[in-house]
Amino acid sequence: MNYANKRFAVTGGAGFIGSHMVDALAARGARVTVVDDFSTGFQEFVSKHENVTLVRGDLLDPEVPKRAFEGHDFVFHFAANADVRDGLKHPRKDVEQNTLVTHNVLEACRAHGIKDFGFSSTGALYGDTAVLPTPEDAPFPIQTSLYGASKVACEGLITAYAFGYGFRVYIYRFVSMLGPRYTHGHVADFYRQLRAHPDHLDVLGDGNQQKSYLHVTDCISAMLTVVEKSKMPNDVHIYNLGHTEWISVKESVGVICKELGISPKLNFAGGDRGWVGDAPKILLDTKRLRALGWTDTRSVADSVRDTLRFLKENAYALR
Repeated sequence: MNYANKRFAVTGGAGFIGSHMVDALAARGARVTVVDDFSTGFQEFVSKHENVTLVRGDLLDPEVPKRAFEGHDFVFHFAANADVRDGLKHPRKDVEQNTLVTHNVLEACRAHGIKDFGFSSTGALYGDTAVLPTPEDAPFPIQTSLYGASKVACEGLITAYAFGYGFRVYIYRFVSMLGPRYTHGHVADFYRQLRAHPDHLDVLGDGNQQKSYLHVTDCISAMLTVVEKSKMPNDVHIYNLGHTEWISVKESVGVICKELGISPKLNFAGGDRGWVGDAPKILLDTKRLRALGWTDTRSVADSVRDTLRFLKENAYALR
């Protein structure tokens, strides 16, 4: 792909993963429009590159993406509510910020004849799968989180637009990401606690939950590898993004505490999962992605350490 001849819009481009995509596209010579309402994004994450333009706006207003996308060739859609754990406290939020926003974004693409569409989905939609590592064609179980359910609905809309309107769509089912600009998740939660009381740490579940993680820079290289090299038989390209490794909560706590040089008492809440809807084991099969020549470059433990260093050096990210 000749990026210098392309205009990309990145929703959620002031967020964790989206801002890294903006940087990668701008570095390749593309012109990029960041669309973000800064409800969870950070001004500090927005690229200062001369090829990057910022549009502030709430994507629940369908006129915002319609105005922002004019003249663009490709949309990467990252904007979403990513609060998986507290989804049951605000059940409409996932529907609005994930499913309805995705519909508005798709309609704005259709209005401007934009055919290329990349979507940040989630490995959470596999729920409590019995198949580990989990491939892209694994049967979907009963959904256990409102977040996962909303992403399933998004994928349904996106694939229907692909077949109905001729879109070429790239759906990325992520594990959780780590690395610079990370602002929420277990590493941030534990670090906040340990800053406040380094002598003890409260841990949800029994600590034996095992999950795979991926460094955000490996995530971005994987996404662009799919765009550049995927040869799926139709215009729906679905790929798992993840590491071959996984790590238990206890192991992750060990990495964090060693990095901080402390030995807190661990207080486990108990149970095999952290919260209602939490999948206690997540490990995705990434053979389809790796067949394109992509590989991860950082271990999960190194990614935890890199994340912690970012949080220690950038206190604003914990606000």
